[in-house]
Order: sequence, then structure tokens, then C-alpha cells
Amino acid sequence: MFENLSDRLERSFKILKGEGKITEINVAETLKDVRRALLDADVNYKVAKTFTDTVKQKALGMNVLTAVKPGQLMVKIVHDELAELMGGETVGLKLEGRPAIILMSGLQGSGKTTFSGKLANMLKKKQHKNPLLVACDVYRPAAIEQLKVVGASVEVPVYSEEGNKDVVEIANHAIREAKAKNYDVVIIDTAGRLAVDEEMMNEIATLKEAVNPDETLFVVDSMTGQDAVNTAKEFNDRLDFDGVILTKLDGDTRGGAALSIRTVVTKPIKFIGTGEKMEAIDAFHPNRMADRILGMGDVVSLVERAQEQYDEEEARRLQKKIAKNKFDFNDFLGQINQIKKMGNLKDLAAMIPGVGKQLKDIDIDDNAFKGIEAIIQSMTPKERSNPEILNQSRRMRIAKGSGTNIQEVNRLIKQFDQTRKMMKMVTGGGMRNMMGAMKGMKGGMAR
Repeated sequence: MFENLSDRLERSFKILKGEGKITEINVAETLKDVRRALLDADVNYKVAKTFTDTVKQKALGMNVLTAVKPGQLMVKIVHDELAELMGGETVGLKLEGRPAIILMSGLQGSGKTTFSGKLANMLKKKQHKNPLLVACDVYRPAAIEQLKVVGASVEVPVYSEEGNKDVVEIANHAIREAKAKNYDVVIIDTAGRLAVDEEMMNEIATLKEAVNPDETLFVVDSMTGQDAVNTAKEFNDRLDFDGVILTKLDGDTRGGAALSIRTVVTKPIKFIGTGEKMEAIDAFHPNRMADRILGMGDVVSLVERAQEQYDEEEARRLQKKIAKNKFDFNDFLGQINQIKKMGNLKDLAAMIPGVGKQLKDIDIDDNAFKGIEAIIQSMTPKERSNPEILNQSRRMRIAKGSGTNIQEVNRLIKQFDQTRKMMKMVTGGGMRNMMGAMKGMKGGMAR
């Protein structure tokens, strides 16, 4: 995400490289380029102008320390202003009701139904809530069935009333069911609607008034750029929603929506969608997003994603196996699955400072593990548990069964052996120590 904007901003800062001091002339030249970069990223014109005017005022009003070069100072000012532009601080959900009610709104095709499932999954796994999804999209063919499929994939029940078109009645019945069965969060998925569709806008406004939600969230496709911002304003004027959800931020987005929407609607971005998987949902942190836009990476978010997939009991089990040199292909496959759950591989790599820029022209296929998985899955249970029995004839059978060749199978087994030896060497510290260090790193960076 934001690759083009990051490149353009980097080029803008080069104008100040080698300059001895900040002057009105070199600042104006730099910011002219910055403004052009923001407009190319589909940032609202007024937002871009106000942003660059603020940066200029701050840059010229600062005494440059001898230890800080003008280019570095400009990056710092732009970083802080970008974070402020996107809201300044992280804003979470306010779930005080019993049950707490979340009303989802947005355009058709914005990813509302899928995101309802992602939100339910996150609340269930991270906050130990007991959510109930409610199907109030009574117009789109198969919308109720889609929500049921999404609900089943995250093991969250879905309340629906086939044939009933009264969304207020459905929602009230669902809330009554939630109270009776101790669901503590109700997520109401509504039909996508256009801001110009008066009848549909009246319906969701009536639904909001009837259920009095703790949170009304507006889901918007970030790839629609300025259109997303304009639509958000129309919805906010009618609904006065509490927060914005940006979906498809992992796609080829120019970033204009993320940078403009907070200023235009004065409502915080609360979550972002970063992929198709049900785990691909992140709280929106303006400061971290500014880091990523300026190519500084986002190690804190990377560590958090790793911790979400980290199971202490499983780590202890693996540590014992590694110490005894018993780490096998079943364990190896399990580690691959944990990495895959963390999200898009290129997006993960971009969180490491300096790496994102190096990978911008390299296509990292999310199916990169498929060949390895095919080879391991072509092994018998005995072979996976006892890699040392993999002789030539077994390897040839595995190559044939996995649709690969003997060289690829040999290469994987060799890499596996090397990995196993290396893991045994560091087993004194073990995985718990490694994750402990990562937690410490996260704590240090958060300060």
C-alpha cells in the first residue's frame, strides 16, 4: 500500500539533501513536490493545500539543530503532520451496551458483509466476546446466505428471518435473542445503499434510531479514492456515524481516502482491511501508518501479528522437540500455516524498515508456500514424523505425487535439515525467549 506516494515523497525530500539550512525557497520547492505527490495519490485538494501550508509554517519556524540535517527535519515534520492528518491517535470501539450493538453501513460492494465477519472474529479471539451476526440485508440476492457462510468460517452464529423485509423488526428480534442467549455483541449487517437513494437512506436512519447502537461504522472501499471521501461525507450527514472502516488497503490503492477522510468527515478511521482472510483486520494507528507511508516500516504491527499467532503451550512443545532433534515436517507445516495467517507476504515484508522499498518491484506470490506444502502433504504420516527415512525411492514417489521434481524435493529436505540443525543450536534460548525479546522490542518502540 502507498508505494507510489512513498516513492514520490522520498523524491521530494531529496531536494533538501545536501542543503546547509532550511530556507523559504528550498522549503517551497520541496512542498510543491509534496503537494503534487498528495494530489496524485488522490488526496482532497483542500486537505493537501492545508497540509503543505502547515508543514511550511512549522519548517520555517524551527531552528535547525546542527546535528539534524534539513532533509531529516522535513521528514520528521511531514511524518508528524501525516499522523495528525489521519487522526493523531488510535480510537477503539466503545462497547458499553448489554449487549453492545454495532451497526454496519456503506455502499454496495464495499466489503461490508465480509468485514462484519472479520470484526466478529477479531472480537471473539482478541477480546473474548461472544458475538452474534445479524442479517439485515434483505434486498441483495444471496446476501443472507453469504453472511451465513462468513459466520460459519469464523464460528459465529447468524440471526436471520427468511422472507421478512422489515429490518427494524429483524434487528429487534435479534437483540432479544442475544439477551436471551448471552451474546454480548450484536453486529448488524445492512444492505449496501447509495447516498442519493432517499428511501434506503431513510431505512438505515430509522434502523439506527430504533436500535440505538453503541457504534455505527461506515465501511468504504479505499480503492475508490476521493469518491470514498465524498460518499463518507454524504453518509455522515445523514447517519452521524462513529467511525470509518477502510477495506482493500492491501490492493493497488493510492492512499487518498486514508489521508483525506478524517479531515473531511471529522470521524476517526477505526479499522483497516488488509487482505481477504478473516484475520486480515488491523486497528488503525495513524502514527504507524505515517511510518509506512514514509518507508520507515512498522515493526510494532509486525510483532503484534506474530504474537496473535503465537501459542505458548505449542512453543514449549516445539522447544522440547527441537532440543531432542525431533522437529519434523508436521511441525514445519504448522509453522508455515502460522506465517500465512499473519497476512499478505509482501505487506508483512514492507513492515520491516528498509525492506518495503527494496521489494516494490518484486512480486511476492502469496502462493509461494504451495510447492513446499504439496511436497510435505505427499509424504506419508510416517515420513513426516521421521524425515531420516526419506531415501531416494521415497523422494521420487513424493516428487511424482506433489507434481514437482526430485531436485525440488531434495532441495526442501536439505533446507529442512539445515533449519533443524540451526534451531537445535539456538534451543537454549528457545522460542519463548525469542518472543519475549520481541515483546520487549514492542514495548520499547511504543514509548
